[in-house]
Amino acid sequence: MPEFVIETRGLRKSFRTRHGRQTAVDGLDLAVPAGGVHGFLGPNGSGKTTTIRMVLGLARADAGTVRLFGAEVPKSLPSVLGRVGAVVEQPRLFPGITGRRNLQVLARSINQDDRRVDAALAAVGLTDRAGDRYKAYSLGMKQRLAIAATLLKQPDLLVLDEPTNGLDPAGIREIRDLIRALAADGTTVLISSHILAEVQQVCDSVSIIGRGRLLAGGSVAEVLRSTTRPSEVRVRVPDPAAAAELLQGNGLTSRPDGELLLVGGAAEPAQITRLLAERGIYLSELTPVSADLESVFLQITEGEGL
Repeated sequence: MPEFVIETRGLRKSFRTRHGRQTAVDGLDLAVPAGGVHGFLGPNGSGKTTTIRMVLGLARADAGTVRLFGAEVPKSLPSVLGRVGAVVEQPRLFPGITGRRNLQVLARSINQDDRRVDAALAAVGLTDRAGDRYKAYSLGMKQRLAIAATLLKQPDLLVLDEPTNGLDPAGIREIRDLIRALAADGTTVLISSHILAEVQQVCDSVSIIGRGRLLAGGSVAEVLRSTTRPSEVRVRVPDPAAAAELLQGNGLTSRPDGELLLVGGAAEPAQITRLLAERGIYLSELTPVSADLESVFLQITEGEGL
């Protein structure tokens, strides 16, 4: 398997609208490494779904190149399409028949037998509900069955476009656990999402886009380190207003966070403790604030109008 399962260079796509042409993808360079879970992140309307459709040969780029497992798309797509599973739109499954029967119909169309159906149901945790009609499934179960359908051909790459949209917390956890299990079994998983905090829990690497352009990319750890915002600590004190005035008077930043203060600019947390104690203000909590993808995204998109 090549180092990258998906590569795009200078990818562009625009659409004609009532107000003229609108650019959805604007010179995007994307690299999805083989193995693990890659988050393709950005707000709604940032070009994620359009990019995925071009990668899968469902839309044609205006400019730029796309490679899937090293093969040029769309020219050489048939040679690698069998290695890809994707849930990009609402799955078209039959509501009146069972989950198992739905998969059996699909399996016959790609010359797979019931052993693959059983394996796919087991992989997504639906073996016990396989005999229920699809229309009786919860939204989370429907999403898992759609993923099971892609697993019938044992793909090397699984593409999931907003897989947790509309799910309740239990359904989100189910999909998250499933993604982790698939990646652990060797499948490369690409997740497109605008819910950065949720995706951070499963991703090994990420690409963050805005207005169709790449804003940041790399391992999750690398992207989190890319922030230049001074580290902050969360402080609880009896009189937040007095503490904020004191800290700001000594060159630190301070802003409210509910009943607490977020304090930045200190060389080390002990500096905050000392400054407050010297004025008789004693803190009851001091907690370092860890960077997360959402805060990094908000920082790197400042001035982008996103």
